[in-house]
Parts: sequence; C-alpha cells; structure tokens
Amino acid sequence: MLKITNLHANVGDKPILKGLTLSINAGEIHAIMGPNGAGKSTLGYVLSGRPGYEITEGEVTFNGQNLLDLEPHERAAAGLFLGFQYPVEIPGVSNVQFLREALNAQRKYRSDTPLSGAEFLKVAREQAGALSMDMDMLKRPVNVGFSGGEKKRNEMVQMGIIDPALAILDETDSGLDIDALRTVGDGINRIMRKPDKAVLLITHYQRLLDYVKPDFVHVLADGRITRSGGPELALELERDGYKELAV
Repeated sequence: MLKITNLHANVGDKPILKGLTLSINAGEIHAIMGPNGAGKSTLGYVLSGRPGYEITEGEVTFNGQNLLDLEPHERAAAGLFLGFQYPVEIPGVSNVQFLREALNAQRKYRSDTPLSGAEFLKVAREQAGALSMDMDMLKRPVNVGFSGGEKKRNEMVQMGIIDPALAILDETDSGLDIDALRTVGDGINRIMRKPDKAVLLITHYQRLLDYVKPDFVHVLADGRITRSGGPELALELERDGYKELAV
C-alpha cells in the first residue's frame, strides 16, 4: 500500500529525514517510536503534503501512485488521513459542516455521489455513538473548547466518517487519560483493523500499543529507521530507552 524509499526531507535548510525506507502492506499496523527530534512528526507531515517540507531525495508510492506528485487534497481523496498530535481549533465552523464538506469533496473527486444532509447525519450519528460522543459536540465549532481527550475522540469520529485507506496517527495518545486512551484505541481498531486498510502509529510510549497491537515496530532515530521488529521491540524500548536500541 505505502512504499517509502530512501526519503530525504528538509525543513528550511535543516535535514530532518535522512534516507528513511519503509513499506506498509494493506491489513498491517506499524508503529514508529523514537526520541524527540528524530523526524517522526516530519514523516507524517511529508506524507500528507504539509507546506514547508522540502523533499530532496527519494520516492513514495501509495497504492501505486506517486504520492509526492499529489497535492494535499488529492492525497486525502486517494485515502490518506493524518491525525494530529495537537488537533487545531477552527472557530466559526461546525464539526458537522466541516466533515460533510470534507467527505463530499473526497467523494466528488472519486466520482462518487455526494451524501445528502440526512445521509451524512446518519453516518455521523453512527460514528459519534461508537465513540460515546454526544451529537451536540459535532454541532460545535471544530475542537473549540474541547479538552485534549475530546479533541482526540473527535478526531477518531472524523476518521470514521472519512473512512481512509491509510491512517497516519501522530501521537494520538498524547494527553489522554486511561479511559480516553482505551476509547481511542478501540476506535482505531474498529475503523482501521481491516484487510484493505493500514495504520502508521507514531508514538513515544508503549501504552497505546496495549490497545492497538502493531504487526511491526520501528525505531526512528536521526531521520532514518534504525531497527525494526515485532511488538516485543516496543517493550524493549519502554524498558531500556532508545540509547542502546537506536543504532
């Protein structure tokens, strides 16, 4: 599904990714762990097409397409979803309005019929209910006045409505208490643990992986993957830290 080959990327004049190579197949969940400043968030931003990140070398294909040739909205329409470590607030724009416009824009791009208001609300109620979110919250401006846990839960509702092929989740566990972590983990499993979907989890800690069991764990250090393994690697990192395992 996703193939990254020798990816180099700069922010300004500073090299951040320095030859990163990674392949993710449909049906797989991959976790990337690593120290601060290793390039984890940069990887998510580069894949999603965020401005300000310069690709200097390497290739990325997504379901056979050259991902780097696509604009951010085209990457989203192709099935890529980025979950932010710090979801942004959008005053004056309701969740319902935002999500219906986003979903129908993607459906139009794929030549699918846009959902009517009633059809969309049915989908939104189903996804909000599955994550124990009151529909009144979806009528509020996007993330405005939400707690950290509510923002992450709202993002899972967004992901359920958009229904992407590949979810890149950047420190989704950040700021979550135990109950919220379980709810978010259950949401990821329900929405994305399917044979035609894949997940790239970016995290510092083992705790999210207790709820979302990865098929593979990778260590990212100094802009490249330095070690890969199974779920047991995350336990090693939790126990021993990155100093001995990052090289």
